[in-house]
Amino acid sequence: MDKLINGEAANVTDLSKQLGLKTGYVTRILSLNSLAPDIVEAILAGIEPDGLSIAKLTEQPIPEDWNEQRRLYGFPTR
Repeated sequence: MDKLINGEAANVTDLSKQLGLKTGYVTRILSLNSLAPDIVEAILAGIEPDGLSIAKLTEQPIPEDWNEQRRLYGFPTR
């Protein structure tokens, strides 16, 4: 993400080439930036719901609404 923000990569395709990764994969990984902060904290602390994985997080677009994310990924809604 930093490379995109500071202009080292012109776009996701350029970033993918620089990293030697497929554009679709980079796009999916970048989408993790939109996760609700409490979800990120739970993952980093290792207390995410059973069955939550990178595959589950990236198999479909991540909803923009944080409560929808919580519902979809098995976290309590607020």
